[in-house]
Amino acid sequence: MLAVFNSAVAEGPEELRTPGDLSPTPRKKAADLLQSFMTDFPQAISVNVEGVCHMAYSHEKEALLRPRSFAVKDEIFCLFEGTLENLASLRQQYGLSKSVNEVSLVIEAYKTLRDRKPYPASHVVGHFEGRFAFIILDKSTKSIFAATDSQGKVPFYWGITADGFLAFSDDADVLKGACGKSLASFPEGCFFLGAEGLRSYEHPKNKVTAIPAMEEEMWGTTFKVEREGVYAGII
Repeated sequence: MLAVFNSAVAEGPEELRTPGDLSPTPRKKAADLLQSFMTDFPQAISVNVEGVCHMAYSHEKEALLRPRSFAVKDEIFCLFEGTLENLASLRQQYGLSKSVNEVSLVIEAYKTLRDRKPYPASHVVGHFEGRFAFIILDKSTKSIFAATDSQGKVPFYWGITADGFLAFSDDADVLKGACGKSLASFPEGCFFLGAEGLRSYEHPKNKVTAIPAMEEEMWGTTFKVEREGVYAGII
């Protein structure tokens, strides 16, 4: 799956950006990244949201326990990969019918977060159990919400393209050519939400720190959660 956002929606943390001259190969623009994805996955479904966001996904090479899905409701667009083990109890918590699947549940949970301020984002994602990664675009507020499970069971990556677009994918190889070393593994147990930035929902009071990678490493940055004076085991 792939989601690309322009700076009117999201810029990502500054630490994610690595100067282009430090990248081993020339980086690509967002349009080229999208074109490459659609070429590699010709059966993929792609959605263009008024030029501020492109979302695309394919069921090709989909893992049995990590199905990909997409839904739109009330101008909220969501890409979801994985499964929620406590889906039944979450439906009851949010007053939803038994027909609601994971991606629709995430949209409803986000609406609760958005509309019941100051409802903590850490409470919303912290109640999700299973293997998952998701990306939400709220068109009405021009903001995004992304998160991954606490054990990193679904691969999830983010990076900055040559022209400054923030991109997410479940495949690091999809982003490499466009992001160079402005690419990182999205830290497990964390979420990224508009003005709140990158935070841990497992340890909401603890800071998420960006650690510059060594020159020979693939990533430009590794994000870790500080815990009791040391870093939590997040890579």
